[in-house]
Amino acid sequence: MQIHKRHPWTKRIVIAVAFCTAIIFSFGTTAAQADLGAAAKSVPSARLVGEGRMKFLGFNVFDAQLYAPNGVYSSSNPFALRLTYLRNFKGKAIAEKSAEEMAKQGVSKAQLDGWTKQMAAIFPNVSSGQSITGVRTASGSSVFYLGNREIGTIADPAFTKHFFDIWLGSNTQNPRLRAKLVGAGS
Repeated sequence: MQIHKRHPWTKRIVIAVAFCTAIIFSFGTTAAQADLGAAAKSVPSARLVGEGRMKFLGFNVFDAQLYAPNGVYSSSNPFALRLTYLRNFKGKAIAEKSAEEMAKQGVSKAQLDGWTKQMAAIFPNVSSGQSITGVRTASGSSVFYLGNREIGTIADPAFTKHFFDIWLGSNTQNPRLRAKLVGAGS
């Protein structure tokens, strides 16, 4: 009877290969969802589409990340836009600046007044390092999260379109950021 001795590294190599395979398969199915936390439930198979930094007058304002199903963005499908603030902001100021940007898209003052009140009730004060994630759901609603906690919903699809067009629309005030988020060819 012949006994074969294994090389001392064989067992370590088999364990390392198994470990790497497990990481690759788990990363491919859960990493983007884990990054989005609770927001992932509204964006099936979420993957990072793009990311960029918003600057104003040389100051860093926020880092933005866009997630969409399988990493393919479409304004008519679910997606998530996460803004990680690099400065402290009042929630009211975030709502007012959002309304100001939507006004540049031609939204009426009457419509903006209602939306501004809703946003002011949803958006909290944020400190540097905190993230607000806005999700465009399959039904066209907007759901907002502070970190992993849902903070509010605006069900009006017109709001959703104009709100996300601030960053993702073809007439955005920051086309460089848009190109980094959705791709230069979009």
